[in-house]
Amino acid sequence: MSGKNCFKVLDKIFEPKRKQNIEDIKGYTIKYGNIVDEGNVIDEVLVSYFKEPKSYTTENMCEINSHGGNVIVKKILDLCLKNGAELAEPGEFTKRAFLNGRIDLLQAESVIDIINAKTEKELKTGVNQLKGFLSNEIGKIKQEIMDVMVNIEVTIDYPEYDVDDVTTSQISAMLDSIEVKLKKLENSFDNGKILKEGIKTAIIGKPNAGKSSLLNAILKEDRAIVTEIEGTTRDTIEEFVNVNGIPLKLIDTAGIREAKDEVEKIGINKSREIANDADLIIAIFDSSKELTNEDEEILEIAKNKKSIILLNKVDLESKVKENDSRLLGVTDNIISISALNNYGIDKLYEKITDLFDLNEINLDNEVLITNIRQKNLISKSIEDINATRNSISSSMPIDIIAISVKEILEDLGKITGEEVSEDIINEIFSKFCLGK
Repeated sequence: MSGKNCFKVLDKIFEPKRKQNIEDIKGYTIKYGNIVDEGNVIDEVLVSYFKEPKSYTTENMCEINSHGGNVIVKKILDLCLKNGAELAEPGEFTKRAFLNGRIDLLQAESVIDIINAKTEKELKTGVNQLKGFLSNEIGKIKQEIMDVMVNIEVTIDYPEYDVDDVTTSQISAMLDSIEVKLKKLENSFDNGKILKEGIKTAIIGKPNAGKSSLLNAILKEDRAIVTEIEGTTRDTIEEFVNVNGIPLKLIDTAGIREAKDEVEKIGINKSREIANDADLIIAIFDSSKELTNEDEEILEIAKNKKSIILLNKVDLESKVKENDSRLLGVTDNIISISALNNYGIDKLYEKITDLFDLNEINLDNEVLITNIRQKNLISKSIEDINATRNSISSSMPIDIIAISVKEILEDLGKITGEEVSEDIINEIFSKFCLGK
């Protein structure tokens, strides 16, 4: 519980073994006792006390640590609500920490990134943001702008001093400096997106080429149905997997061929759309059969994209070799495998690691953007920089130029939450779970 009356609610339901006035209880301490309801003991618990402003929300807080079990937890929750507490909205504890000024919006967003982290690198990125790495970088850029804004304000307030040339020169130098820094942050989104959302990987091929067997081999479980009947997979199957620390969002698609019915046709069209939008294409072929026109279409889809070609069923007599010119015309990332027997899967992992070397990302020194909201605002700030340059080159009055500079500051303020609207705040925290 968090809020000015949380200790009053607690006092109605908690009987510590050693009774003390709340004024005498220090923050960051734990008391042992019982939760009671009209004299009846509900559970034996430990209660942690946190006193304002030294708590997660900066408000008075307490945590009741009970024995496990849904009945006990629900009973204690009902008692809290009956005695004056209200059920938290999604993300309300972190939202209060933000609104009370303990953390900024970037740090608040990092909490959900930490909770949802699927790899160690994604976790470390979230922890870095919670520590304020990105906030500090944005703060330095804002300060650089503010240093110049002082001169702009002097020029506007005291027009009798002829310092326009000096001021516009300083503004131009400042714009060049912050643009470099903002573009570096904007460009980091590609790596940040991979860490957060995974590499969107489409597995494509003809029916019975071995797509579902490959998915099962990578996941080490029978996730997809594997039969000799063509067209078994009619819709996409999506799974997340960690390959050597690289997050992959695997999508097993319907086999690409001339559709036999309307349902299969929809699935095949969806396969083509997913492949066109993928970060990585794994095109799989049955090496025991000659390449067909349908195989040629699959090669065309994989062309000019980051792709890996797998020649499956090498345990049978191979009719398509790795040195086939039609394959090499698409990529030289060609691997022979047997998805059913797990042969060559380790080579696939090695190739993926080579293509997406996340070890190149130095999380100790590099600040990454992982959030599309943050990225869009940085892109908007860069647009504002160009608009300010246009105002200067058009010899606009200094007060007009000042408006453009202030727009850059406002967009940067929206990133950290200083200028953000209530609707945006509510939207961000609605993605949190109740407990955070």
